[in-house]
Amino acid sequence: MKRILLIGLLLCFGIAQSQSLKGKVVGLNNNPLENVAVFDRTSGNHTHTDTSGKFSLENVKENDIISFSILGFATYEYTVTAASFSEPINITLNEAAVSLEQVTITPEVNTLSQIVAVDLKTAPVKSSQEILRKVPGLIIGQHAGGGKAEQIFLRGFDIDHGTDINLSVDGMPVNMVSHAHGQGYSDLHFVIPETIDEISFGKGPYNAEYGDFATAGYVAFKTLDKLDKSSVSVEYGQFDAFRTVGLFNLLDTKKSNAYVAASLNTFNGPFDSPQNFNRFNMMAKYNLKLPDNQKLQLTASHFQSKWDASGQIPQRAIDDGSIGRFGAIDDTEGGNTSRTNLLINHSKLLSENKKLETRAYYSHYDFELFSNFTFFLEDPINGDQIAQREDRNILGFQTEFSDKINSETLDFKYTAGIGVRYDDVNDVELSHTKNRYEILDRIAFGNVDQINSFAFLNTEFGFGDFKINPAVRLDYFKFDYENKLSPTYDNRSESKVFASPKLNFIYSPNRDFQLFLKTGIGFHSNDTRVVVANGGEDILPAAYGADLGGIYKLTDNLIFNTALWALFLEQEFVYVGDAGIVEPSGKTRRLGVDFGLRYEALDWLYFYGDANYTYARSTEEPKGEDYIPLAPDFTSTGGIAVENLANFSGGLNYRYIKDRAANEDKSIIAEGYFVTDFNINYTFRNLVFGIAIENLFDTEWNETQFATESRLFDEPAPVEEIHFTPGTPFFLRGKVTVNF
Repeated sequence: MKRILLIGLLLCFGIAQSQSLKGKVVGLNNNPLENVAVFDRTSGNHTHTDTSGKFSLENVKENDIISFSILGFATYEYTVTAASFSEPINITLNEAAVSLEQVTITPEVNTLSQIVAVDLKTAPVKSSQEILRKVPGLIIGQHAGGGKAEQIFLRGFDIDHGTDINLSVDGMPVNMVSHAHGQGYSDLHFVIPETIDEISFGKGPYNAEYGDFATAGYVAFKTLDKLDKSSVSVEYGQFDAFRTVGLFNLLDTKKSNAYVAASLNTFNGPFDSPQNFNRFNMMAKYNLKLPDNQKLQLTASHFQSKWDASGQIPQRAIDDGSIGRFGAIDDTEGGNTSRTNLLINHSKLLSENKKLETRAYYSHYDFELFSNFTFFLEDPINGDQIAQREDRNILGFQTEFSDKINSETLDFKYTAGIGVRYDDVNDVELSHTKNRYEILDRIAFGNVDQINSFAFLNTEFGFGDFKINPAVRLDYFKFDYENKLSPTYDNRSESKVFASPKLNFIYSPNRDFQLFLKTGIGFHSNDTRVVVANGGEDILPAAYGADLGGIYKLTDNLIFNTALWALFLEQEFVYVGDAGIVEPSGKTRRLGVDFGLRYEALDWLYFYGDANYTYARSTEEPKGEDYIPLAPDFTSTGGIAVENLANFSGGLNYRYIKDRAANEDKSIIAEGYFVTDFNINYTFRNLVFGIAIENLFDTEWNETQFATESRLFDEPAPVEEIHFTPGTPFFLRGKVTVNF
């Protein structure tokens, strides 16, 4: 009897010593804070707050020190007492300037996104092009008058406009499948930069939530849920640059809030032929708290733009004096495009650890682009201008259920999701045209219907400092193409199922250090026209990837990250929308290393930099002829940011890309560049005065480059050489913002 009593007392003592700490974290005005890192500094256990600010931390003992940290708030430390377990505790965090000190490294798969969050808050995005430049290692280029989607480079890929990167905004996909201009076409110009709140990213095919195009990685943007204040800004600069932006807080109550944002851009550019560029954006967002721990979010946005372009010019025309660097061979290029989005996000806390999230979206997209890459190669009389057009509807939804189970020895969390996306693309066209208006010949013309239904399961097994993250994704595709150029009705269909397993290992012995090994299989889909033409062969080429690296918080103000990685593609096999042909390049291999450094020297002085090296080669070509055209082998970005120094803020940043092969045998070189931008702002009461300078040192650089065979009007034979779009010269503009 005494032995039983002793065991009972010991059990009771153990329970008293190791219990569950529950509570809620709020900010000013008692607003709940989501995703606050709750870290037991004594045991190393951790968790995060949910959407209502609540948390539950297991295996906590009396006298443990618990830290609460999230970007934008001062870190708070709480000492556990015996009374802490009797009822949920309430923690209030005070707002503070964003700091590296607030970054807590825990066994999470996407910890690097926290670092980018510091970059974003310290040096906010100032233009639509800078949205993607915030991702470490990602380089972009524009080559069609500002209205066309940017060309993207990441991890040794010339991704074109999105073939090997998955992009989304608030959960809504950006990539366009079977697009008139190119597979995966990603036009982010519907986003107003000032509304960006968070950027989540991951390199490699390691996240089950992201499917098609997530081979080199994914980038997920989140817009602001609410405005801290309303503002109006006006910007004017060289080359007839004008931009005005308004953000207006319409509603802010305990249960709901709403705001609208709008912008207007016009720009002629430094070109001999004015770009006549203009773009109008508008957006509205409404948030509502419903009974039973539910949240509803409605977002609507629209943008439209039109522009003229000087296109890519051949080097030989500049060398012989025919045109200048900002001249044109065919200045009738340009385009028109628009996108309208409706998005509904709903979340519900089913219990303390169970959550259901659903989103549904609809987009209508119009696209018209006029280009001339070869000038008079194919048609020596009328020229080689092409038109690409489409009228697209995108509908889709995704539902995710998540749950977590905590015990003394194991923390288990899983997320299961299902969804579908349907693209209804009408009158997808590639035509040979003259002066934009006259159609000389239709090369491709038809209707595309493409369905992608999917399911995924992401699991996380936490063993204290160590986490194992197995996951799997299953995708089903159905491709339909109606060829309207056929003399008889011609509608063909193919389908395919693809499984994408992932397995990641994360080790974080403390809140200042993480090691990771990530592995997975991903894919990019092919254009529907290619799929049906090839009888369903090479529909979904697979990508096999692995990353080994670490994140090191050497001091409260210094963070370093590194990764060794490898990526193998079964086939870089895509539809070339400019020519209506297929250009398979076979199997490829990429090996690389990434480095990143963030240092907060003073409260107001922030340094950041990233360097990325890649060895990219085709595995099916002889040595010396195995280069992957335009694949960058070394890139680097970085800068200095100043924040709140005697009412001044600003920064100096650079981007660098090394010379690289423009064709398979490296006989043609795409020249690298080093470009520096500068900005400074001064705040006086509710006014902000700013100056921005692109290309501070007036560097002569080529923004985009291609090895192209072309023929000028008076040439007897074609020539293959570099064709390029010149980068912006020294470009000064001023800005005034009124906050109210």
